[in-house]
Amino acid sequence: MSFQSVYVKVPASTANLGPGFDSLGMALNLYAWIEMSLSVDKTTIVLYGDQMNGVPTDKSNLVYEVAQHVFREAGVDHPELNIAMYSDIPLTRGLGSSASAIVGALVAANALIGRPLSDHKLFQMASALEKHPDNVGASLFGGLIAAFWDGERAEHIRIEPESRLEVLVAIPEFQLSTEKARHVLPTSVPMKDAVYNVGHVSVLVAAFSTGRYDMIRHAMKDALHQPYRASLIPGMSDILERAVEYGALGVALSGAGPTLLALVDAASLKDAGKAKLERFLRDTLKQEGIEASTMWLRPCLLGAEILTHFDPKCTLIQNIKGEVRA
Repeated sequence: MSFQSVYVKVPASTANLGPGFDSLGMALNLYAWIEMSLSVDKTTIVLYGDQMNGVPTDKSNLVYEVAQHVFREAGVDHPELNIAMYSDIPLTRGLGSSASAIVGALVAANALIGRPLSDHKLFQMASALEKHPDNVGASLFGGLIAAFWDGERAEHIRIEPESRLEVLVAIPEFQLSTEKARHVLPTSVPMKDAVYNVGHVSVLVAAFSTGRYDMIRHAMKDALHQPYRASLIPGMSDILERAVEYGALGVALSGAGPTLLALVDAASLKDAGKAKLERFLRDTLKQEGIEASTMWLRPCLLGAEILTHFDPKCTLIQNIKGEVRA
């Protein structure tokens, strides 16, 4: 037996945007959907879609574990749940798949018990679980997020990207775990590299805040993580260096990778130019023996949404039919 279901839609996210290591995140219009209800007898977890391959369907499932975290924080006990999930967000590709699961679970579980926890509290919990606030902040609040988490407290400021901003992602057909991508980073960096990034991320945030998108190509450069991660993604260095020649405002590794991301001003780069940029990304990776799919996205201005128009008599996949990319 189950109780009334809660439905949540959560956007994907890209983190860092070059110099904003663990501090900048942007929501993208690629989504995961979670259905959750209380159960009186046993926990069931139903997963839909190819992106869910390998995700556990027992109580070690991340969505289940995070939901229990919410219940403990709220002082209630609901050990048995019914959970269903579908996602268009590729796993371990640098597009915030784990962050979307965390945020979706937090929002769904909180709604299921009457929303006793504020969005600010959910942000604190999400940042502590993810160990950085960029992806989870973007998925929770939408838009572009400048944030910090000092190990005890997370804070953020939201910036709304202009409608002319488009995002091209090139997704290599291999997975790269965040753990592996972080393992190649040094434990300390030269002061000059730290100063370099402080200056670049400051100008990048100012460019987004003021609409000075012409400055993105200069500001969207990094010395703290991308040079070290380039060895994990053949062709990445060439793309970072040359994508602006093909019309990109700027280009970066998306999160820990391996996805590469180019920002585009749709008001100035028309279809022919967009196709040229897309070919450059795909061909550069292919020359290194890497097959990649490309996708045109836009910043998502809405964060995690609680949906109320779903039919409780239908399955999750039936309810979202027509909205999914597949």
